[in-house]
Amino acid sequence: MVRFKHRYLLCEVVSDDPRCRLSLDDRVLGGLVRDTIARMHGTFGAAACSIGFAVRYLNAYTGIVLLRCRKEFYQLVWSALPFITYLENKGHRYPCFLNTLHVGGTIRTCQKFLIQYNRRQLLILLQNCTDEGEREAIQKSVTSCLLEEEPGEEDLSDGGDEEAAEAME
Repeated sequence: MVRFKHRYLLCEVVSDDPRCRLSLDDRVLGGLVRDTIARMHGTFGAAACSIGFAVRYLNAYTGIVLLRCRKEFYQLVWSALPFITYLENKGHRYPCFLNTLHVGGTIRTCQKFLIQYNRRQLLILLQNCTDEGEREAIQKSVTSCLLEEEPGEEDLSDGGDEEAAEAME
C-alpha cells in the first residue's frame, strides 16, 4: 500500500469588507479554488488538483484557510490562488484575495507557523498602539500565545519523577 503525500497551504483571506470573511463557507471556497484552477490550468490542472483537494480548516473570524492537495500538484494550486479576486456567496459578490502565508507538509507545521505569525502581528500592533489600555490588552494576548511545553511531554517527565521517588523509598 502506498501512502499519498500531501501539502498544506495556509492562506489568509484579505478583504476591505468585513462581511466577506463572515460569509466564508468551506464548500464555496473549495469550489472557487477548483474553478480558478480549471480557468488557469485547464482540464489537466482541474483533474490533477481535484484528487485529494480539500479545505481542511476555515476560520471565518480571522480569515485563515488551510487547503490540502497532493504533493505533486501543490504548485498548480499555489499558482492559481492569486487569480481569486472575489468571493461570491448567497448572491453577494465581495472583492478579496488570498494571501499564501505558508506551505507545509503537515497540519502541525502550519499550526506552529500560524502561532508565530499571529505573535509577530500582535507585536506590530503593540508598537503602533497609542492608548495604555490597548497596550495592556495586546501584551496579554502576546503572552497567551507563547509556546509552552506540550502536555504529553510534561506528563512523561512528571511520571518518571514519581516513579523514581517511589523506588528510592
